[in-house]
Formats: sequence, structure tokens, C-alpha cells
Amino acid sequence: MLALARARSSLCAAAPRAWAHVGPVRRPEAAPRRKLATHVASAPPRPIEPAQWHLVDCAEGVSVGRLAARIAPVLRGKHKPQFEAHRHEHGDFVVVVNADKLVFTGKKWAQKLYRHHTGYPGGLKERTAKEMQRRKPGEVLRRAVLGMLPKNKLRRTFATRLKIYAGKDHPHGANIAGSGPRA
Repeated sequence: MLALARARSSLCAAAPRAWAHVGPVRRPEAAPRRKLATHVASAPPRPIEPAQWHLVDCAEGVSVGRLAARIAPVLRGKHKPQFEAHRHEHGDFVVVVNADKLVFTGKKWAQKLYRHHTGYPGGLKERTAKEMQRRKPGEVLRRAVLGMLPKNKLRRTFATRLKIYAGKDHPHGANIAGSGPRA
């Protein structure tokens, strides 16, 4: 047994130790580091067309959802070739007249509910679409359009460009007369 222990110690002494080095560790030369890009190239800014005014008449009998689906992209400016999603300058103004003649399909006037909360316990309030239209004509359409706009900081800007009037009279006649095509 003693002979076996001597054989092991002689083998270990003869083997080079990986951890027994002399002097500093020499590492291979590292390739020079690339500098990170500090500027991201983007497309040159396109000229922004002035906002146009579009007139929409609700007396044609188009349902609320279909009308809102036509208005929301115009407010954002998606109909223009230079549209950029992060810019609010591309959107146009939309004037809606005869909002008191909006149309819902089916029994939505009686069954569709609009809810809001007052902030107090038990303060959930409900109104039918018919009652909303009676209290404030056009609010049903405004909520439908706002639901189709992106939920971000630009939403309020787009919402201010939507002008809704119950009758056929509106104060934007001079703006619409000089603008281009109508929605």
C-alpha cells in the first residue's frame, strides 16, 4: 500500500500543474472594438401639406359604425401619401352635419349601453344610445370615432379636429369651401 501511495505522488509531481504559472497571464490580442452608432439614419422629412377640411352629411342614412370607420383614418391622415404614424400634422379636419339623423341597425338604439363611472362607490352610470342621442346629438358618433383612434397622446389632438353639429348649419363654411375633396 505504501508503494502505491509513492507511485501516485511521483505521477502527480511529474504532471504539469495548470494553475502553477509564473508571471502574468498572456492573453491573445483582442480585435479593436467597433464604435457604436451614435446617429440613426432616417428618411429625410417630407413636406407637410396643409390640413384640409372635409364635410360629412349624416342625412344619407349611413350607420354609425360605417361612418366612424370612414372618419377616423381621415382624422389621422392615413389617406395622404406622406402619412407617418407618429406625426399629428398629417391629419385633416372633419365637419359632420345632421348628427341628429344618425342611424343604428337592429335594436341598438334601445339595447346599446354607454357606461361611465363617477368615481364614487356604486357610481356606475348607464345610458342607452337613444338617451345619449337625445341629450347630446353626435356624442354617439364621437365615441365611435374615438374608439377607432389609437389610444395614445395623439388621440386628443385628433379628437379636436372632429367637429360635430346636430343640424345642417356650421361655422366652418369658409374653411370647407377652399379645401379639396370631401370625405
